[in-house]
Amino acid sequence: MGISSQHDADIVSLNALSQGAHAPHVTIDQSDIQPWLTDWRGRYIGNAMALVSPRNVKEVQHVVHWARRYNVALVPQGGNSGMVGGATPDESGRSIILSLRKMTAIRDIDIDGRTVVADAGMVLQNLHEAVAEKDLRFPLTLGGKGSATIGGLVATNAGGTQVLRHGNMRTLVAGVEAVLPNGEVFDGLKALKKDNRGFDLNQLLVGSEGTIGIVTAARLRLVPQLIDRTVIWAGLETIQQARKLLLHCQKMCGAAVEGFEVIPQTCLDAVLKHIPATKAPLSSRHDWYCLIELVQDDPAQHSPATLAEAIMEQALKKDLAQNAVISASEAQTEAFWKLRDSISEAERAAGPAVQHDISVPVQDMPDFIDTVIPQVEQQFAGTRAIAFGHLGDGNVHFHVIAPQGSMPEKWYAEDSKRISDWVYRQVMAWGGSISAEHGIGQMKRDILHELDSPARIFALKGIKRGLDPENIMNPGKLISNL
Repeated sequence: MGISSQHDADIVSLNALSQGAHAPHVTIDQSDIQPWLTDWRGRYIGNAMALVSPRNVKEVQHVVHWARRYNVALVPQGGNSGMVGGATPDESGRSIILSLRKMTAIRDIDIDGRTVVADAGMVLQNLHEAVAEKDLRFPLTLGGKGSATIGGLVATNAGGTQVLRHGNMRTLVAGVEAVLPNGEVFDGLKALKKDNRGFDLNQLLVGSEGTIGIVTAARLRLVPQLIDRTVIWAGLETIQQARKLLLHCQKMCGAAVEGFEVIPQTCLDAVLKHIPATKAPLSSRHDWYCLIELVQDDPAQHSPATLAEAIMEQALKKDLAQNAVISASEAQTEAFWKLRDSISEAERAAGPAVQHDISVPVQDMPDFIDTVIPQVEQQFAGTRAIAFGHLGDGNVHFHVIAPQGSMPEKWYAEDSKRISDWVYRQVMAWGGSISAEHGIGQMKRDILHELDSPARIFALKGIKRGLDPENIMNPGKLISNL
């Protein structure tokens, strides 16, 4: 088929997509589509013949039936804030972006059952605000909460900074609604306590990255609204101290520890340099910092401020930290968290770097950091490696920064893949995972298939082939070489 005849065929198929009782809004103006053709980090750029924006499940079904009929690939997209190119189309221009951003309804808030049903396009921050009005809380947050959507968070099994206490999306999802590749709607929103009808399709869809179905809504678990919270910002000499401090905090106050983040001085310096209105909490400099959030959601519990003082009094005596400050107000708590949440933005402003969202067994993470950082810097001359993030659940963001003066395009093309391959091999040797919370997308697809177990790859490919034999659901992401 020639270029003109292919163009004519595309026009015919898009006309069919725009017709019918459940036709979605279709945009073919490339100037309107262009902002959605690039991932958040600017690493992947694709093309699409249209941007389609359904407003409800019926319209999503219409799109899926159309895609099967005309053999057009669907690339689902929420806030387009993913880290692995999972929501970016390929360069062929033969796919459409299926944007869920117009599906923003909250269908139900069950106060007694502590759940909420939200459409896939609901922005995380808006969900937080909506359930707060009912004196409830959805206990997952992350730096991109102002753009990340519920559908995307479900599809990537997102984590965030409260996983230590509440778990990731897989734990917080009570049920999923999704349009499957054959156009049928799977409705798992009833959230049955006991349901033994075979595979758990809800959990199969969580983390599937849009490759076996389009998530259109989710029932999410809620917890009581916080009565109070306090953050400790502690300065430490080593990452080994951080692990000991975490165990100390958990021993003294258990579930009151909701977040435990580690931040090296180099990351703090980048934030202070590139992010306006940020200030170092301590006057002293330290190789490492811990950000520890303590919470109270029951009147019978001790106040977080009281717990924080007791924790740090003992920690300083036991040489688990060298200095610390406890937030004295909600504004100061937010200011401390801003330092942590701004690391990725600051790093992007600082220059090229290759990012690795990895996990190893929790108890091994300090040794991994101490061992692998000098190894990678020796292996790739001129680079600097940093690790920061959720030490309490064995997940850090392990970034390797390009040598000074590197040209971004040249460095990404020539060096970044070699660095990532090397890092991922170390992670697997330590019994870890090359993706802790960001997913696989297209960035990690090939290395996953090279390094992971044959059993896992066999299962992933089998599920994809069985549910999406035409390969119309986000092809080229997560699964390769069907």
